[in-house]
Amino acid sequence: MKPNVAAARDALSHLEIDDKEVSVRSKSRDFFWYSPVLKERLDHVVGDFVVAPKTEAEVIEVLKTCYAHDVPVTTRGAGTGNYGQAMPLEGGCILHLKNMAAVKEIHPGRVIVEPGCLLKDLDAACIEQSGQEIRMYSSTWATATIGGFIAGGSGGVGSCTWGSLRDLGNIIRLRVVTMEEEPRILEFTGEALARVSHAYGTNGIITEIEMPLAPAYDWVEMFVAYDDFTPAMELAEAVANEDGILIKLATVFEAPIAHAYFQRVKPHVEEGTHMVGLMVAPHSMDGFLTLLARMGGTLIYRSDDNDWERTPGPVFEYGWNHTTLRALKVEPSITYLQVRYGYPQHKELIGKMRAEFSPEVLQHLEVLREQGKVMFAGLSLVKFTTEERLDEIIRMHEEAGAMIFNPHRYTLEEGGRQTVDDRQLAFKREADPKGLLNPGKMIAWDDPNWAFDRMYAYPKMQAAE
Repeated sequence: MKPNVAAARDALSHLEIDDKEVSVRSKSRDFFWYSPVLKERLDHVVGDFVVAPKTEAEVIEVLKTCYAHDVPVTTRGAGTGNYGQAMPLEGGCILHLKNMAAVKEIHPGRVIVEPGCLLKDLDAACIEQSGQEIRMYSSTWATATIGGFIAGGSGGVGSCTWGSLRDLGNIIRLRVVTMEEEPRILEFTGEALARVSHAYGTNGIITEIEMPLAPAYDWVEMFVAYDDFTPAMELAEAVANEDGILIKLATVFEAPIAHAYFQRVKPHVEEGTHMVGLMVAPHSMDGFLTLLARMGGTLIYRSDDNDWERTPGPVFEYGWNHTTLRALKVEPSITYLQVRYGYPQHKELIGKMRAEFSPEVLQHLEVLREQGKVMFAGLSLVKFTTEERLDEIIRMHEEAGAMIFNPHRYTLEEGGRQTVDDRQLAFKREADPKGLLNPGKMIAWDDPNWAFDRMYAYPKMQAAE
């Protein structure tokens, strides 16, 4: 270890420290390996030690100590992100928030919680105590934390009704600790939330979260089969546009995704089956079934009336990035893209991409609401051959008008809109003057004049052995 790292570790030795090689390596990794591009570049990255604070006061102590010894700090939740958000590019301290998992207060319409709470535990507490649930969550609901979702996610199950995390009203308040000689505690609401939401922990450590809630339902989960892709897509769009039908998920899988990659679904579909996955509130089922009768399609599974010998499990665990995970288990060469098919050209763009790329790129669509308009997010499955071909596919999407949020890049800007978020950069200058928080993830901090003409390579990244 470098002397400053050793000094910081020793100064924090009274806290919960982990410096065992195998364990530290495990806690230095997220799901970056979804991308063959990131796997090649980040596989060797590892922190020097892990500290798991139990209180906000201990978070402050860790940040103050690491600041004094110039030690980088990378915050970690459950490590379920796919962009390398939690990978410690310079090594240093892994700040693991697993011990800060308390659900503090539950009120009508809102909950106050610590960042290390698992989404499923947060949901369970809210349902048990108040009959409410969180509005949206990632498909990694069973293992992901609420803090990681806010710092690294953008939407998920529930976004078909509630939009994205950064939409107004979907985060109420964040409590944040800065990394300075004397760390400060700041409370963010309103416009200020954008400073630290989806910032990968590059400019502050979230220690408390206030989120909105919605009434909890025993959602009816379903699969609907179609022989053609377009009617499947149109059902998903139509059910989201029916104001009287309450849904939490509407997912479209182009053939042969369901048959090829969903092992428990496979006996119930053909190779050419296009499928829609849905979560509908029980009181909306009459309306949904009426709509389905109008639009065709075969209801092959419903969770409240199941005749499958082996139940498929939660339908949402087939959607969002679980689709990619299931495909990877069957076909390790699969990777994915994240595409914005914006209203009102969404269906036209999807048609163009299918005509251009299928079956090399298979459409997996998630219904998303943006400023009140129903559109699609694409988490397309890609049969990876070379990095050059992947870049060409991305370029052709962008030239057609489909925005790519590139999951084969580890920086905020390249994984987003390829522009600097001035609010996040300005707050980093204020809250992290030495640039020690999750270094290498914000290009604007390291190289303000970067042209985005090639993949950014952080110059201080650990060298591969």
